[in-house]
Amino acid sequence: MAPHDIRRPFKRAAISDQQKRRELSLLRQAQNRRDAQQQARCLASSILSLQSAAPESQPEQSDIELETVPEAEQESEAFSKDLDVRQASKLRGPEVRKWFARQLMLPEWMIDVPDRLAQDWYVFARPAGKRCFVVSSNGTTVSRQRNGSILHHFPSALPAGAKIRDGSGSAQSYCILDCIFHELDQTYYVIDMVCWNGYSLYDCTAEFRFYWLNSKLEESGACNAPSHYHKFRFSAVPVYNCDQSGLHAAYTGVVPYAKDGLLFYNKHALYQTGNTPLALVWKDENCSQFVIDTDGKGEIPSQQQVVLELQDDRKLVTSDDPPVLFGCLDGDIIEKSGLHTGNLLRFAIGDGGLSFVDGKLEKADLIYLGKSNRARAFADSYSKVLFQFMVRHSPLKIDDLLASINSANDQEKTPSDIEMVG
Repeated sequence: MAPHDIRRPFKRAAISDQQKRRELSLLRQAQNRRDAQQQARCLASSILSLQSAAPESQPEQSDIELETVPEAEQESEAFSKDLDVRQASKLRGPEVRKWFARQLMLPEWMIDVPDRLAQDWYVFARPAGKRCFVVSSNGTTVSRQRNGSILHHFPSALPAGAKIRDGSGSAQSYCILDCIFHELDQTYYVIDMVCWNGYSLYDCTAEFRFYWLNSKLEESGACNAPSHYHKFRFSAVPVYNCDQSGLHAAYTGVVPYAKDGLLFYNKHALYQTGNTPLALVWKDENCSQFVIDTDGKGEIPSQQQVVLELQDDRKLVTSDDPPVLFGCLDGDIIEKSGLHTGNLLRFAIGDGGLSFVDGKLEKADLIYLGKSNRARAFADSYSKVLFQFMVRHSPLKIDDLLASINSANDQEKTPSDIEMVG
């Protein structure tokens, strides 16, 4: 697709319905209130007790009891993204990776500039490192990566995070933090707060969660230097209102960690598990070392590569809910390669590229390369495929984001043409 087909001054051409889905997500979250306290408690139990996906990691015992489920009920319930934590504790291997990955709030890739960016969004520089959940409970702290493997098991200054002389807190005292572990300075950078001292924040807006994150984390002493009862330092990241000065600060400001793009959070968004258009990630070569995806050798391939899931009827789809159809795989390839439903397959996008009609994918020129890495839990999301496609052809630049903010400010300053009669 020619570059001019997907570029406009401040808005992308209709290659996705991301803005529409942002609006629907805000409406849907108000209608689907969960039992936030129970959800937080179950997740904490799982992170502490669920068998690790990594072969070398041994399962840790949790002091938070899980309710037992009748065997018949366990057998009758198939694995799904909404699997209860009680059944999740029985999962192994790839299913563990899938379950854990779906517990995190995963940002979509920014395909177009959101409406009201300056008014309704935060922005901050994303630390480079390992995304993980950190749970403190009953005198211990555990961090688990997206694939379910234990990253660290350690004492911390988080509530109930270490066995100290004055006790480790009540059984109801536990915390769940959404973090990125930065190897260079051995620090957990906290990008979101799911639960604090037994109080669930699933159904709290990002505006409130970020306020609590900054105040509570500092009060706890978790930001202090490591000590005997506090092995790793925790730190909040600087979060800005996404106006012109805030975006500039996040993009160019000096931070104590290596940057890996910018994260944008809608102020009204609740903590939604799985992919959500109310959190967005954006990169360019000035704020990330990894903008264009590399292959297994760490090199940038000449053609964009994507990972899709093989479904029934030879369909190839993304990890979105609902999934986006990219095409069908030739039956001969399936038979010769011994492929099965659910396999994750790697493709190159050929010279025909991607074609769009009315904001929807019409055709993709796919070249089959083989099975994906076994460590992967999911296919690529539609927004990631499109972002990588745009990076190679017509990237969404920082100037586009700033221009969108300026354009919105100019519109607000424009006097109304409606004459008031009185």
